Amino acid sequence: MKNRHQILARPCWIFDLDGTLTVPVHDFPAIRVALGMTGADVDILRFIASLSAAEAAAKHARLMEIEYDLAAKTSASPGAIELLERLQRRGAKVGILTRNTREIALHTLGMIGLGSYFSPGTILGRDEAVPKPHPEGIEMLLDVWGSAPHEAVMVGDYLFDLQVGRAAGTATIHVDQSGSFRWPELADLSVLTLEELAEDVTDQSA
Repeated sequence: MKNRHQILARPCWIFDLDGTLTVPVHDFPAIRVALGMTGADVDILRFIASLSAAEAAAKHARLMEIEYDLAAKTSASPGAIELLERLQRRGAKVGILTRNTREIALHTLGMIGLGSYFSPGTILGRDEAVPKPHPEGIEMLLDVWGSAPHEAVMVGDYLFDLQVGRAAGTATIHVDQSGSFRWPELADLSVLTLEELAEDVTDQSA
């Protein structure tokens, strides 16, 4: 079991975007309906990848429309700014690994006031790396930073975020405001909010 103090002191932090750094607004069943999908558990990106080139292009365009609309409706999660400020003061490296596109991620970060904390080169979307839970995105970020998995932590609100951290060998932090923490075997730390995490990070850097 990884030590809590050692996890929070790690110098490389990789965040999921939607539902982690942002307030959750995605209604995935509604998105599937809008894309003409059937089956509640079907992975959206995998579904699009299974289509012909023409069909996939049309579905990607529709998905982008939906994602831009959602970006306009969300805001920064409580504690996000405080956490990023404290990591910045500590000199930590920060990046984002999202199943969204980099274009949408940059737009969203600008909309919610978090754009200044990340450089575009450390924001990886579904076009820059194989989508989560494949570890390629984390491996790419660590390569950019010249860092190793034992120096990094993956922070997210969903199963894919925890799975990708495990696959890449980083520590994992599950943020779940419901408190249900459905995948305890995949999380090294579990917190209700980023505010809680920011307080813990402050303790480590004091």
